[in-house]
Amino acid sequence: MKNRRKYLILEIIGVILGLIWLSPFYLMLVNSFKVPREIFANVLTLPDSLNFANYVKAFDDLNFIRSFFNSLLITVVSVAVIIIFSSMAGYALARNKSRLSNVILLVFVAAMLIPFQSVMIPLTAIFGQVDMLNRVGLVFMYLGFGGSLAIFLYHGAMTSVSISLDEAAIMDGASKYQIFFKIVFPLLSPISVTVAILNVIWIWNDYLLPSLVLSRDNETIPIRMFYFFGQYTRQWHLALAGLTIAIIPVIIFYFSAQKVIVEGVTEGAIK
Repeated sequence: MKNRRKYLILEIIGVILGLIWLSPFYLMLVNSFKVPREIFANVLTLPDSLNFANYVKAFDDLNFIRSFFNSLLITVVSVAVIIIFSSMAGYALARNKSRLSNVILLVFVAAMLIPFQSVMIPLTAIFGQVDMLNRVGLVFMYLGFGGSLAIFLYHGAMTSVSISLDEAAIMDGASKYQIFFKIVFPLLSPISVTVAILNVIWIWNDYLLPSLVLSRDNETIPIRMFYFFGQYTRQWHLALAGLTIAIIPVIIFYFSAQKVIVEGVTEGAIK
């Protein structure tokens, strides 16, 4: 009887926490169909009618096709670069056990504590001098800021990959690159998906770094969203409609890969 009450209490707490977690999505979706008058009257109520004109206007103001392509290109390339280079670094640090490799790993871990704002101005100044303040430079910046956590996760996951696989491949005449890309890297797929999820959500929604780097022709969706908020007016109905459109690709990607996220995080962070 006590166990039933305990589980019932836990279920109630879980439902309450779930509703709290879903409340921002409810507010975003409901108010995206309202006119400004309805939003200012009450943000919690349902709209009087489904106003799809907000979505049409937001789609046009965001220049959605171009901004979506820019966001998709930057996100995909950045995540691919982070996965490739971080997995190689994690593999090298895990297989070459020495004091130097431990120090290098600690440096990468410590780098996660450095806030972006502290290096924002020097970083853009340096990249500006070499004329890389565009999408290519942005990808390298994302590699620098996202690589530390990814290397830490890959290094932890490598403890579950037996070194005997490397030794057997060497005896068969495989090179180090063949050992890594054909044998080791496929075994790290749970971590790769986890790294991809974490960085896709971050890069897709990032505003500050692209706003400092990208030109007007290469603006991403978060940058275009800023145009709904002027000095004297805030077009909440259009902003919420645009935000709803913008998060759909991330939600689809997240739910398609959620089965391996917990496994990947556990494998990389605990072992």
